[in-house]
Amino acid sequence: MRINADIMAELKQAGENASEVLRVALTRLRGRIALVSSFGAESAVMLALAAEIDPAVPVLFLETGQHFPETLAYRQELARVLGLRDVRDLHPAPGQIERRDPEGQLWAFDPDACCALRKVEPLDEAMIPFDAWITGRKRTQAATRQGLPVVEDAPGGRIKINPLISWTPRELDAEMTRRNLPRHPLTLRGYPSIGCAPCTRPVAEGEDPRQGRWAGQAKTECGIHVRKAS
Repeated sequence: MRINADIMAELKQAGENASEVLRVALTRLRGRIALVSSFGAESAVMLALAAEIDPAVPVLFLETGQHFPETLAYRQELARVLGLRDVRDLHPAPGQIERRDPEGQLWAFDPDACCALRKVEPLDEAMIPFDAWITGRKRTQAATRQGLPVVEDAPGGRIKINPLISWTPRELDAEMTRRNLPRHPLTLRGYPSIGCAPCTRPVAEGEDPRQGRWAGQAKTECGIHVRKAS
């Protein structure tokens, strides 16, 4: 474990109070923590809360090369509006793309391998300098996330911090309205959960919000959150 007991105790004391969790994380771990964001449908609230505490926190965005154009435009707009000063686009290694997915069609026949190439490996590389990272996961997003804690162990002795874990879609929507935050344009077209363009479809009313991700497959996670701590 890279994080000392005093900091872990402070994080535990913060409970599920998102603002307090972020305050402890971003002040006590400054320089050792990054925020990983998809700049997706629900990303604005987390980024806004973090920007109020430390607008220079490193924000890591997995630029897979297969995003919707709307996502890339939203990433620029939200970073500007919130005054985020260190948004880092993480690209897959060009040599690995040429060797393993030269036609850009790996997603169609092996989506796990595509996510490993375009998300897991670039994030692993980017996380080397950091001891902790913040995610935007919530328990309401999927059955696989219902038991998530606020703080969890991560590979390499790191920790992952999930400040918004108990927030509901209604609470997030209300907070976005209260703050007058820009919304991802695809949310108005039936995309409550937004990933790469080839693997994301609109969701019908009543469907699970993540039903449009990897539709028709057993896959529910890209891979960056499924590995156990070592």
